[in-house]
Amino acid sequence: MIARPTLGRLAADLAAGRTTSRALVEEALARISDPTGEGSRVFVKVYTDAARAAAEAQDQLRAAGYAASPLAGLPVSIKDLFDVAGERTLAGSRALDDAPPAKADAPIVARLKAAGAVIVGRTNMTEFAFSGVGINPHYGTPGNPFDRSLIPGGSSAGAPVSVADGMAAVAIGTDTGGSVRIPAALCGLVGFKPTQYRVPRDGATPLSTTLDSIGPIGISVACCALTDAIMAGETADAAAPISPDGLRLGIPQTVMLEDLEAPVAAAFERAVSALSRAGVRITELPLEMLSDYARVNIKGGLPVVEAYAWHEKLIERRGQDYDPRIGTRIARGRDMTAAEYIRLLEARADFIRRFDAETATFDALVMPTVPMTAPPSAAFARDEDYARLNLKLLRNTAIINFLDRCALSLPIEPPGTAPVGLMVVGRHGDDRRLLAIGAGIEETLATETARR
Repeated sequence: MIARPTLGRLAADLAAGRTTSRALVEEALARISDPTGEGSRVFVKVYTDAARAAAEAQDQLRAAGYAASPLAGLPVSIKDLFDVAGERTLAGSRALDDAPPAKADAPIVARLKAAGAVIVGRTNMTEFAFSGVGINPHYGTPGNPFDRSLIPGGSSAGAPVSVADGMAAVAIGTDTGGSVRIPAALCGLVGFKPTQYRVPRDGATPLSTTLDSIGPIGISVACCALTDAIMAGETADAAAPISPDGLRLGIPQTVMLEDLEAPVAAAFERAVSALSRAGVRITELPLEMLSDYARVNIKGGLPVVEAYAWHEKLIERRGQDYDPRIGTRIARGRDMTAAEYIRLLEARADFIRRFDAETATFDALVMPTVPMTAPPSAAFARDEDYARLNLKLLRNTAIINFLDRCALSLPIEPPGTAPVGLMVVGRHGDDRRLLAIGAGIEETLATETARR
């Protein structure tokens, strides 16, 4: 796990007077502006003056006895597809540089501000959020904190690096097919994808209106649980851990465990063994129905057709300004008929019914978040390699979006090795319980690591 202070630790330091919001924000801004660091590739816009002013205001409020939430006074980054009043929302593209400025903050931005969060800037992303890789030819690609020659994962590429490099205490991303969990897994952090309806998506540039969700990337499960609660408009708490002892966890065998890289397979096996020793009842589930996912989505699935519906006019006007790899994928959506789209929605509903029936008796499911560790950026030079590796990065996570389940990614790699994520999947709408289960798993695995 990345050795950075959690939100709980930072909030306690603020409450005890050991630090100030201004000091924390100045440290974050210094890291962003460091010419030897990743700041210029992590952020597409930095709110230097506004962040300092907000930090000063939070310090004054705290001195007067007011702290809106545990997030009050802490630096937070937001992905470059959320509306901020008075600004153009570019979504990692140059094709929207003539769009009208947003009239209001996106609801999640407004909720973060109301909770006292200090938004330090907008993080870089795959153009229009349409890739699990994280490469952006317009604004550069942030280097992975484990090894700067590796990809950070996407589409929320700048988000994990902002947290790992101390530029933000927590980052807000979006997840349509894994765009929070993939970069969290590849960068050694925790990422949470909520059940879609949980967090309002208004004011966020859409990719797939059916699958898009908004989630945090942080140092711990508690960091993600606290931030999720604020974005969902609930009481800001971190969800007390549920002991793994006696939990029933299922491991899907079909698709999810296929073609794993050796470090991923080894880390996953160690994590499962540790949970079993802690009293978890592990069951291997054939779940052969998961092999239907590729067939059902043979034409690119919901993201392709729903993205094309949003982009059609923009492509006509500014298509030459798109990353060709993104534009080509979006353009596939013109080939899907209305009848095919309706049948796809019906097939999804049936897929969910069958999956729910086969997993109803389990508290959660566990599997590798991504079947590989982060590849080098150089591996994506050829279009065919980009397409192949992108599909593999998205493979496990995208199925969970299709099912509209909530899911966590937790780091499980041995210290000093390339990051590997463990995905813990909960039931639809059971987000807070999943976060509590995830916190218990996190504690168990940390204890196991400490014993080695």
